[in-house]
Amino acid sequence: MALRHILTQENPALRRKCRPYTEFGHRLHQLLDDMGETLTQANGVGLAAPQVGILRRACVVLETNVPEGEEYIFELVNPEILLREGEQEGTEGCLSVPGQFGIVRRPERVVVRAQDRYGNVFEREGLGLTARAICHELDHLDGTLFVDLADRMLTEAELEEMYGGGEDEAE
Repeated sequence: MALRHILTQENPALRRKCRPYTEFGHRLHQLLDDMGETLTQANGVGLAAPQVGILRRACVVLETNVPEGEEYIFELVNPEILLREGEQEGTEGCLSVPGQFGIVRRPERVVVRAQDRYGNVFEREGLGLTARAICHELDHLDGTLFVDLADRMLTEAELEEMYGGGEDEAE
């Protein structure tokens, strides 16, 4: 496994729609392994393939609905959202937009259909922050950044007040 360089919002690759995977071999497995390691190292909640320069429909997401102290990352290849329910509004950031946060509305619950690294189709539910992260990462696959969807961006003073000068986890 290796850490991948995370592209920032100035890179035009982040504005391109990604192509689906049709081959589920070693290259995809290596990418997913690297993305998982990169996400963990960057202390993020999700990472999409275009953020590491690969214009393909794959992402990794941290499952946030687990007991304290536990953590695991799941992989989504060629994902599509089947169901959106409820609404949540919250602070969102992005590893490709460092230091910026905005208020974004997302569904409270999503159901996504995807393939695993071997091409097997499955469905997965996401709730709360996990639903937010899934939506955020799938937006990346279509060339959309959270700054495009934010009701408003937070000021440095608001961030200081909310987080005491520290940065929240980015998605």
